[in-house]
Amino acid sequence: MLASLTSEFDRLSPRFEVQPTQIEILSTPSEFYDVLKAKISTAKRRVYLSTLYIGKTEHELISVIRDALHRNPELKVSFLTDALRGTRETPDPSCASLLAPLVADFGADRVEIRMFHTPNLFGLRKKLLPRRINEGWGLQHMKLYGADDELIMSGANLSNDYFTNRQDRYHVFSSAEITDYFFRIHSAIGSLSYLISPSSSSPGGYTMTWPTSNAGPSPLEDRNAFKKAASDLLTPLIRPAATPLPSSPTSTLIYPLLQFTSVLPPSNDTSTELPAMTSLLTHLTQAAHAGSTWTFTAGYFNMTPWMRTLLLSTDPTAGTVVAASPQANGFYGSAGVSGMLPAAYTLLARRFLQAVGAAGLDGRIRLLEWRRGTVGEPEGWTYHAKGFWVTLPGESATGSNKQQQQQVDAAASSSSSTPSTPTTPTPSEPATAEESPGGGGGPSIAIIGSSNYTKRSYELDLEAGALIVTRDADLRRRLGAEEARLARGEWAREVGMAEFERTERRVGLHVRVAMWIVKILGGAL
Repeated sequence: MLASLTSEFDRLSPRFEVQPTQIEILSTPSEFYDVLKAKISTAKRRVYLSTLYIGKTEHELISVIRDALHRNPELKVSFLTDALRGTRETPDPSCASLLAPLVADFGADRVEIRMFHTPNLFGLRKKLLPRRINEGWGLQHMKLYGADDELIMSGANLSNDYFTNRQDRYHVFSSAEITDYFFRIHSAIGSLSYLISPSSSSPGGYTMTWPTSNAGPSPLEDRNAFKKAASDLLTPLIRPAATPLPSSPTSTLIYPLLQFTSVLPPSNDTSTELPAMTSLLTHLTQAAHAGSTWTFTAGYFNMTPWMRTLLLSTDPTAGTVVAASPQANGFYGSAGVSGMLPAAYTLLARRFLQAVGAAGLDGRIRLLEWRRGTVGEPEGWTYHAKGFWVTLPGESATGSNKQQQQQVDAAASSSSSTPSTPTTPTPSEPATAEESPGGGGGPSIAIIGSSNYTKRSYELDLEAGALIVTRDADLRRRLGAEEARLARGEWAREVGMAEFERTERRVGLHVRVAMWIVKILGGAL
């Protein structure tokens, strides 16, 4: 079954082979932060950080980078963030003002700061839309954290909440080939981005310019020429090998997933994430794969209609969707329009459950909400994880696989914390091996990365991820433990239609109108 899938993936994306031991799965925000700092501290040649933004008060992280530059004269550091998010507080402190002094202190030959600006926001729309709202028209959303020959791939940005109390996912790939590949992606997008330079005379302490050495003109100057340059630069990187070499039966396969629709001409969109997800889900709808189990999660739950249709057509033994509860949504309690977002995602979750019921899948596909306290209150966490895990039929918990599943359960249990607040909902009863999200010895297919699997992800933002295919029992066990921590841990609770009938979960007309306005203006949640 895996062979038919990998042959299809080989036609869509480049392929890398690693040994299972070259993938480390991290569990918590603090572990992610500690590993990130350690990798930067010991880097000798390069550090590259692609992220939506770096928190404007992340002085400890900047200090770690500064110390590494002092210790290692050959070290070069490259930043890639989003221009809208990275500068929106100017002239007050911002991501740009935090990073610019590194260039002043170590020189532009050792530190480079690039900020990507979407080609979708221009003209009158750019002038009129408020700063925080305008991010709905497209962002640099990749999260790639490279140090020498190791890469941390995640959905987490680089700010205090992602290091402390915002749950995400984090995989460390110890592979020079993979790290090199994503560095080429990072550098290519960097050459299609603005350059940040220090300036004592400018508001915020920096300037943002478009170098003449860039791959093409600014997207605000000539959108079509910008997209042509992006296509010329990115297409050779994204295309798969003409004739993939046979893979070793003991290897784990890694397929980069890249979604660059916003910067590529419609006639030559070589993005790989959307085709790969479509191919995977289409395979799962086939009779040969009936009885698969899967878990899907996204902190911002707004899957596209085509994805919902395919998921509901997969005929799974068990399908699990994990979404943030309103109290675990990063916009919960926000002022203004952004404060409507948790209610908007509630409405979308309700519609998903209605579709599940209409398809007659109530007993097989369930929706869980993740909540750990309430955001903004002591011990309150937010949920930002995203991903997909698949266990194919024939990999269910039978025979020796049951012992493997017990190991999965034990790994998940040992990494879970005790409840920290009485406001956390009571979790569901622990599932048996047969009821577990992935079943058997754990999933043989998993996807990690920055995408939330939404219209915005596939049409407006820049996204990077990886599709992992493995037969290795230990890696499957570790992937299953990761899946179980999110879907069967202390904080996940099953919700049904009755939950959405409660007064506090009803969505007002103003939220529906706001969603409609964003849609007709070309933005997305």
